[in-house]
Amino acid sequence: MRLPPVRGPITELLFDRLAGPPGVPLPDISVEGGLGDDDLQLALFACYELHYQGFDGVDDGWEWEPGLLGFRRVLERRFEWALADAVPRPGPVAPGEVRRALGELTGSDEGPPLSRFLQREADLTTFREFVIHRSIYHLKEADPHTWGIPRLRGRSKAALVEIQADEYGGGRRERMHSELFRATMRGLGLDDSYDAYLPRVPGITLAVSNVMSLFGLHRRLRGALLGHLAALEMTSSVPNRRYALGLRRLGGDPSAVRYYEEHVQADAVHEQIAANDLCGGFAAAHPELTGDILYGAACALTLDRLWARHAMACWERSVTSLLGAHEGVAAVT
Repeated sequence: MRLPPVRGPITELLFDRLAGPPGVPLPDISVEGGLGDDDLQLALFACYELHYQGFDGVDDGWEWEPGLLGFRRVLERRFEWALADAVPRPGPVAPGEVRRALGELTGSDEGPPLSRFLQREADLTTFREFVIHRSIYHLKEADPHTWGIPRLRGRSKAALVEIQADEYGGGRRERMHSELFRATMRGLGLDDSYDAYLPRVPGITLAVSNVMSLFGLHRRLRGALLGHLAALEMTSSVPNRRYALGLRRLGGDPSAVRYYEEHVQADAVHEQIAANDLCGGFAAAHPELTGDILYGAACALTLDRLWARHAMACWERSVTSLLGAHEGVAAVT
């Protein structure tokens, strides 16, 4: 994975330091920008990526370099403030009410009709563009939520392991969801390498991924991490059925469609595990953190809604929702 082009003063400073040996100090910075800010979100994404696959030419010693962690913390504070501004924090509920409260949150969410548009109207170029956006997370699908496993005990830990085992294909590489998504990309004529489209996606796409890493890498946010995962699972089956129908309409072959069809069935099961055993079990053990569970779910829904609004607004004007090109996705296939 290569460091992408810079998008402003923050990434310019950060990437310049990462090109050198660990220990080169990073100066104090003042950070502005919000959930869709390209410079902020790319800088934060790069800091988090050091805990995943890293970057070619960047010393692995940067991962836990104290100066970089301090720099990242400034970015995270700004990100958390932006989240707090955009996402009203639900109040705490009794542990036995968490399942109902999650259902109310996910059931009342009315984001842009993106899945219906992809099912019925999108052309192949637009569907490719959708897949490019989603590749930023789906090529490392499940990894951010796996950080939660060592931070749980008992019922909630067993539930998260059960969900993640399915995400990782039950130990079979070809059934890993990230590998199924790579097959979707190949079927659409897209580059399925891990970093191919990082330079092309806007800040709001990176924010969708960054919030998972934020919750996953901080033990204090483990309740939000579980709520985030529950929201994903509880809102997945119907859209994925529509994506599968849309891709079949556009001529997608079985290997390209399999990722979406797999999620129609798997996430219907995961929904029950996530809401009842994962979040319910955690709430029973930590009743003081029920508000965090619901906040994590609300963050997942809000960021996905903001990303979908961006994409739909561009597609309705017949312009690309990606960065760095005006001729559409066909040029990057």
